[in-house]
Amino acid sequence: MKTMITFEQLNGPSRKKTEIRHGFMTQNGGVSDGLYTSLNCGYGSGDNPDNVTANRTRALEFLGAPDVKLVTAYQEHTATALPVVAPWEPEDAPVADGLVSATPGIAIGILTADCAPVLMADHKAGVIGAAHAGWRGAHGGILENTVQQMAELGADRNRIEAAVGPCIAQASYEVGWEFWDRFHTESLDNDTLFVPATKEGHFMFDLTAYVSRRLHQSGVRNVQQSDADTYSDSNQFFSYRRTVQQGEKQYGRSLSVIVIT
Repeated sequence: MKTMITFEQLNGPSRKKTEIRHGFMTQNGGVSDGLYTSLNCGYGSGDNPDNVTANRTRALEFLGAPDVKLVTAYQEHTATALPVVAPWEPEDAPVADGLVSATPGIAIGILTADCAPVLMADHKAGVIGAAHAGWRGAHGGILENTVQQMAELGADRNRIEAAVGPCIAQASYEVGWEFWDRFHTESLDNDTLFVPATKEGHFMFDLTAYVSRRLHQSGVRNVQQSDADTYSDSNQFFSYRRTVQQGEKQYGRSLSVIVIT
């Protein structure tokens, strides 16, 4: 089983002056058990914190960058994106759902379990970004704000490479009428993101397409997408929705990380 998914375009060609590494971690290869089997990287999950620390260490090893410092934020589906110039401890993490950096040796990470993790890089400028894009954050502007923070560090929107990692797929993402109406009100173009569900008055929502659309609208031209479905693939990914439907109160979190080495 895979421990990490990467996109060659985001890593950039070897001739680039700035070396960037990234990875969308699966749930495999860690030390946790039970609901958190096995590479759970979320301290807020209810898992043993020592296991989470060990899993984060393993994730950096899978990335091929064991000596870098990993930082993550306290995610609350906000539109807040912050620059990272120095590492912080997990207990000191600020509230944010987007992180950007131009500092080598600091790995910025995003935790997800159905929401879309987005990793970005401008190789020429040496600027990286990571965003936690569930529907609420994407709708609220987290992607635009993360791209703006990258631009303020010197990134060129036209050069930014972006990858939308594994998240809940349209075939698994059933929503109600009120959800559809929120996006319909935002733009009639959003109607293309929905197809009717078997249940009357319900729809299936394409989160990956919506996230990619918002990235394009923010000026990012080069966007790659994962076709993985976190909900249906229980052997590879944690899923909030799947866990809730199984009657569980807790769930694991997958780490997506990018670093200038």
